Amino acid sequence: MTTTVSTEAGGRTVRKDAPGAARGSRRRTGRLRRAGLPYFLLLPALILELLVHLVPMVIGIVMSFKELTQFFIRDWSTAPWSGLDNYTVSVDFDAPVGEALLHSFLVTVAFTLLSVGLCWLIGTAAAICMQDTFRGRGLLRALFLVPYALPVYAAVITWVFMFQHDNGLVNHVLHDQLHLTDQPSFWLIGDNSFYALLTVSVWKGWPFAFLIVMAGLQNIPRELYEAAALDGAGVWQQIRRITLPSLSAVNQVLVLVLFLWTFNDFNTPYVLFGRTAPAAADLISVHIYQASFVTWNFGTGSAMSVLLLLFLLLVTGVYLAVTSRGRRTSSV
Repeated sequence: MTTTVSTEAGGRTVRKDAPGAARGSRRRTGRLRRAGLPYFLLLPALILELLVHLVPMVIGIVMSFKELTQFFIRDWSTAPWSGLDNYTVSVDFDAPVGEALLHSFLVTVAFTLLSVGLCWLIGTAAAICMQDTFRGRGLLRALFLVPYALPVYAAVITWVFMFQHDNGLVNHVLHDQLHLTDQPSFWLIGDNSFYALLTVSVWKGWPFAFLIVMAGLQNIPRELYEAAALDGAGVWQQIRRITLPSLSAVNQVLVLVLFLWTFNDFNTPYVLFGRTAPAAADLISVHIYQASFVTWNFGTGSAMSVLLLLFLLLVTGVYLAVTSRGRRTSSV
């Protein structure tokens, strides 16, 4: 810092900061304030995230090590510690609790793979078809987004009425009009409940894939398609050689988000079937709810939730590692 020295009457020496040094100090202070402003603005969101997600997560992990039943629900902190007993019961696939959890897990895996695959396929096909300009394209785009924009409860309740056995629209079309079935089917019970749940999930989820893929298609230059057409490439060759490779980064994020949303989906099966889902549509989210709030065994339910969290973290980590390695390989 540059200073000036002056001598006053009486022999006293006074140090004064140069004007340039003072301005530099003020500039540094201003930069620090500007750099800290974004973090200050994010502080309320971080606090809410801590209260809404992290604190209940920690409490759930603690509860998984306790013998927490209906007898201790008034003050769960007084429940005795059970160690790893809840986890042992959950993963003992020869016992009824573990066998039921394994069945629910397998149903959820099959449901998630089919739902994510169909959502991606339908959304990608619709987005590619909507790329060309034609009359009514804006109206079709808006109609495609209606299932995604509707509230979940309103949409699923509508499907509940459509799946009714006696007066539902689905049986009316399939049995009365198209004569595809010998008799009206039960869609909300039995094995057909899996297909009913899959139908609602795909109907509700594919517009999100359509929206994301459509946004990704905007970044592909039209000159690539024109050059490919001049070289004699057909529509399928253009999709295979240009569209899908250009959308690889978008699809990687899209598939991961759809997987996590679908695997953890609770609202759709709960509204569609109620508190007790049929065995064919017993998703793990509803199964954990039943283990916690129907049988009043919150310790076991919390252990199942922690196991689900660990599984999703493992799948996400492996998926990100594989996709990032693929991106590095393709870039080289």
